[in-house]
Amino acid sequence: MSNTTTRFPRPPVLFCDFDGTITLSDNIVAVMKHFNPPGWENIVQQILNETKSIRQGVGEMFSLLPSSMKEEVTSYILNSAGIRDGFAELLEWCKKNDVPFYVTSGGIDFFVYPLLEPFGIPADHIYCNGSDFSGERIEIVWPHACDSECDNGGCGMCKTAVIRRFPSDRFYRILIGDSVTDFAGAKLVDLVFSRSHLTVKCQELGLPHIPFETFHDIIKRLDQGGADS
Repeated sequence: MSNTTTRFPRPPVLFCDFDGTITLSDNIVAVMKHFNPPGWENIVQQILNETKSIRQGVGEMFSLLPSSMKEEVTSYILNSAGIRDGFAELLEWCKKNDVPFYVTSGGIDFFVYPLLEPFGIPADHIYCNGSDFSGERIEIVWPHACDSECDNGGCGMCKTAVIRRFPSDRFYRILIGDSVTDFAGAKLVDLVFSRSHLTVKCQELGLPHIPFETFHDIIKRLDQGGADS
């Protein structure tokens, strides 16, 4: 490890959310706001207040849209989604310091992969949900379901299952995120870089977290060994 990463008690590994974290806004919510299918707002609220599972809610929202809109929806996201400042530099930091970087996304393959393509992240380091446009309505598929240790239920893309592949006695696990899909993972890792709903949740639960606005903020903290100082 480099001099920077030896400041951590164990080799660090990063797990980074996509929507609202790597991107400037939540692409799923942005799609729903833009195309405005009846009923989507109530589903979002049920997900946020945790009365409906992420898997059920996201599946229901996309089922409101016909499969014939695939190109229109994809084009809208690719043209409107902005990448948060400093993301390329964070990837370079990870490469320079030999720190594994994983995208753990509750987003969907048809927009996650195209948006990340310019950054050269290996495909096996990107976890997200899948999609099926063969039916009348858009169907979301779930290739990364909860493992036997997940008690959250209905994650869709189970971030804690990915995190558990890196045992806590061997790795210093760091989560970067912003919202409800990151709540369970935040309880599991050593350190959280948080935004938005995730900052509020970490405060409520007393979890170690560092709020951030750009990835430059995160790089600065990583150079300090994650210290909140």
